[in-house]
Parts: sequence; structure tokens; C-alpha cells
Amino acid sequence: MGQLMKTVERTQTGVRLEKKLLKVLKATAEYCDLSLGDLLEGVVLHVFEGKTPFSPETLEKIQQLKQVYGLELTAADSHRLQEK
Repeated sequence: MGQLMKTVERTQTGVRLEKKLLKVLKATAEYCDLSLGDLLEGVVLHVFEGKTPFSPETLEKIQQLKQVYGLELTAADSHRLQEK
């Protein structure tokens, strides 16, 4: 038997993200056949529980997408980024 759907209230947000990171996120969402919002919700909910949101295959694809879009940032760079 399938999971019960939960009803939520969503809101539009004006989040600013690093340009190459956004390209990789959008491509990952497309690869996973999800909207960008659904991908971000899933990532955050997994991380809040200390779980990885992606399978090894998807992580491999993300590494390929990072190369395609020239994304060199890592988790070590978080909170140390500054605007041009």
C-alpha cells in the first residue's frame, strides 16, 4: 500500500543562489523528473534528518553535471561566499 499524501501550504520565495549551483540544481531536478521546488524540499527534509537525499547513481550524475556547468564549490565553501 502506498504512502499517504500530506497536504502542505507552499509559498513563493525569492531565494538568491550562486549561478552555477542553480544550473546544477535545475539539471538534477530534471534528471530526477522533479520540479526544482520538490527537489529542494526533498534535499532539506533528508538533511534535517541526517540522511543523504541521493542514491550513488544520482550523486555520480551530479558530479558530471558539476563538470558540465563548471561548478567547483564544495561544502567547505559554504558561508564563505561573497558577491561580485
